[in-house]
Amino acid sequence: MIIGVAREICPDDRRVAMVPMLVPSLTKAGHQVVIEQGAGLTSGYRDDEYLLAGARIEQNRSQLFEQAEILFMVRGPGADPVSCTEDMALLGPGHVLIAFLNPLMFPLSARHLAATGVTAFALDLIPRIFRAQSMDALSSMGSLAGYKGVLMAANALSKIFPLMMTAAGSLMPAKVFVIGAGVAGLQACATAKRMGALVSAYDVRPAVKEQVESVGAEFVEFDLDSQDAEDNRGYAKAQSEEFYRRQREAMTKVLAESDVVISTAGVPGKKAPVLITQEMVSHMKAGSVIVDIMAELGGNCALTQPGKSVDKDGVIILGPENIASSVAYHASQMLAKNIMALFDHLVDMDGRLVINPKEEITWNTLLCKDGRVTNERVLELLSEMPQS
Repeated sequence: MIIGVAREICPDDRRVAMVPMLVPSLTKAGHQVVIEQGAGLTSGYRDDEYLLAGARIEQNRSQLFEQAEILFMVRGPGADPVSCTEDMALLGPGHVLIAFLNPLMFPLSARHLAATGVTAFALDLIPRIFRAQSMDALSSMGSLAGYKGVLMAANALSKIFPLMMTAAGSLMPAKVFVIGAGVAGLQACATAKRMGALVSAYDVRPAVKEQVESVGAEFVEFDLDSQDAEDNRGYAKAQSEEFYRRQREAMTKVLAESDVVISTAGVPGKKAPVLITQEMVSHMKAGSVIVDIMAELGGNCALTQPGKSVDKDGVIILGPENIASSVAYHASQMLAKNIMALFDHLVDMDGRLVINPKEEITWNTLLCKDGRVTNERVLELLSEMPQS
């Protein structure tokens, strides 16, 4: 197969969907790899590195799409309906696409993508099962977001993280509170702990207590009686507004005692729940820092402004977007390995695409084929939308 790797056109995304070190494994399997000129530059990978690895460079984007049978992208058409739509016109029934497509947030874009005739696999839809761990791009990027979010907090905080004994006396360690104990939250806990902070974390799912403690953090428990906190895919489920109200009340005291808050709570396909109100921020100490990793999805803090830093009475609220892209070199490595794992899963020994509707990973990840949306979760969202 001819594999095309396109340069990212979504604003501020520096990642690339394939790195030079993985090209030889594709060419040895009999595939041709065509890289759009400059696709890896913002990630730290030069065109000559791809050439040395056995890839070919294509200057013209439309020519790349014409040649490619399968396309590897970071954010595919429709992943961001504002800025990632221009490639729709370049896609057709002869294409297979593997990319982040954000169909749970933008189901109408999935319908538009299906209309092109492309066969598309959404990295966002990889099932959270053991066999699919090597393909789980959301977890890979979430891990980087948790790590980098702690570094952002440390940079903005006017204190140091670790306990330090000096001739001038002892400096007490910073208190870091992490909201959400998914992949990003656990990585934030581990990173802050390694930096010497006193770390605690909270999650609506009591079952993650052991995971929080395994990375050296204390699990904070609130008496909220959540009976159904986790879905069958291992993600936190949305709760009632009454639940969130009681949760905010219980959380206010913890926030007031914290120097840093890393907020990572999200529900796939939905806006991030607002867990930190302006009133709660008013109880926090001047100089403390909130890093809202969910800023791109609306944010867990009511004062978050995506892409900006907000100072509210001395409390700094950071709303970073696309955090994984800020460490594009390693983010691209991790993402490329995830894409490769999915690609290897989808092709047979002769390098031909095989779509088995009875195979869990394949069928759950397939978004559209033959001009129609096939994914049941996305179809359900579309059925709930008003018909024009």
